[in-house]
Amino acid sequence: MTVAATAADVRTVLDAVPDPEMPPVTVGDLGMVVDVRVDGDEVAVDLVSTYSGCPATAVIREEVSRAVGALPGVRAVDVRFVRDVVWEPGRITPRGRERLAAFGIAPPGSGQVLLQIGPRPGSAGSGGVTCPLCGSRDTVADSPFGPTPCRSTHFCRACRNPFEAIKP
Repeated sequence: MTVAATAADVRTVLDAVPDPEMPPVTVGDLGMVVDVRVDGDEVAVDLVSTYSGCPATAVIREEVSRAVGALPGVRAVDVRFVRDVVWEPGRITPRGRERLAAFGIAPPGSGQVLLQIGPRPGSAGSGGVTCPLCGSRDTVADSPFGPTPCRSTHFCRACRNPFEAIKP
């Protein structure tokens, strides 16, 4: 007889499912898990998208379903993206923020309005998004358009490196 998975088992698995656009962080790190329900051998997982219109939601749904379905005692998995919960940067775990920074992506909430391009009038450049590479705030937004819809590009004047930031 196979023992049924628990909600804690499912959450542990979700903490290991990587985000397809930012592999160092997981759906758990990003705070995308809203609810987990286990009813015998059936599991329901509610997620919230980090960005409205994110093109990776189908891949995330498939990967979460595959990972949870591999748990012993799980026969069926229902993964859905809910719209009654709004994702916000505070949902990112401390581990997620560390992993984003190590990957060269500034976590949201680390500085200026992301759509402001270049230095502010009368500014020496300090007060921008914190550079995940050297920690300086002497940064400027390069473009509101990054490699994915949820990221923008920036430049650090201190270490002279480009980097990405997650849009809030």
